[in-house]
Amino acid sequence: IVAVGHTYLIIAGQNDLSPGSLAAFSGTLAALLLSFGMPAGVSIVITLLAGVAVGLFNAWMVNKIKLEAFIATLVTQSVIRGFAYIICDGKPIAISNKTFIALGKARFLGLPLTVWLIILARTKFGRSVYAIGGSSEAARLAGLNPQRIITLCFILIGVLTSLGGIIFAARMNSGQPAANINLEFDAITAVILGGVSFAGGVGSMFGTVLGVILIQAFNTGLIMVNVPTFWQYVARGALLLFALTSDYI
Repeated sequence: IVAVGHTYLIIAGQNDLSPGSLAAFSGTLAALLLSFGMPAGVSIVITLLAGVAVGLFNAWMVNKIKLEAFIATLVTQSVIRGFAYIICDGKPIAISNKTFIALGKARFLGLPLTVWLIILARTKFGRSVYAIGGSSEAARLAGLNPQRIITLCFILIGVLTSLGGIIFAARMNSGQPAANINLEFDAITAVILGGVSFAGGVGSMFGTVLGVILIQAFNTGLIMVNVPTFWQYVARGALLLFALTSDYI
């Protein structure tokens, strides 16, 4: 789900390093709200709105302060992870709400809900996203509003990341502030492997889906052949280097 949001953002020529922290924060926030006795639906809506707020903050830093997306979202990565620890005092929050837990295990026609969410997201956000990624100045001269489109892309990845964090928390039956470390790197690797150009303007959602399948198979394979945890980090870094090199070539 995070890779879906990253697809739109990278096609638009931007990037986001905060999804891992935002997903952890979202799961922890949802768990905290549920612990206060709040209904599952209300907790989910509030958590998604938090994702919108983070997306707007990232877009504000990029559009108004003119920070590079890499630096801006690196700031958010640190701040949001800190808030994830602060709101729960550094301890996981157990979830007992059956309605919320069912979200993580829900299936339709035999497929998990997460799969259907990815399938439903396989729509074009608009040729404007490709135009912005190809040349922001040319798109502006053609009558498009690059700042508005970039803002919408950051909001989109914020909402999708929060949704991913909610589903992860529902599956784990708890909100965990230390969860989803390096999630953004797996998502970026999947997107680049799927054929989306890191320079922007090129790519498709179908390619991202294939990239997600490939990187998940890669990660699962590392575990199945008992590759030590520390070497798994090395292997994933090498895979990202391969994806970026292939994109460059």
